[in-house]
Amino acid sequence: MLPIVIKNSRIPKTLSIFFDIAAITLWPFIICRDEGDETLIRHESIHIRQQTELLVLPFYIIYLFDFIVGLYKLRDPKLAYRRIRFEQEAYGNQHVEDYLSVRKNFAWKEYRL
Repeated sequence: MLPIVIKNSRIPKTLSIFFDIAAITLWPFIICRDEGDETLIRHESIHIRQQTELLVLPFYIIYLFDFIVGLYKLRDPKLAYRRIRFEQEAYGNQHVEDYLSVRKNFAWKEYRL
């Protein structure tokens, strides 16, 4: 599924509570603060794939769980965010141009908090 990309939105800036957000993925939308470069769109497209394979709602539950556990363990929202399994996969592969074509289902499960 191809995401619907919304550019130049105020939503990411409004949601920047803990740190600066360049984009947010709310299936099936990628909402960007500005035009969004290839790397950003690829990163968010990985989240679209994660959300699709989990039928959306479980993605958000696991995402929040990972963040809360990370915040408890690390006491730092930025570090907790980077330790979310979905973010580890997306950041680790956002520069791999063909990642989504070779990605195995549920690849995020290989990452640990």
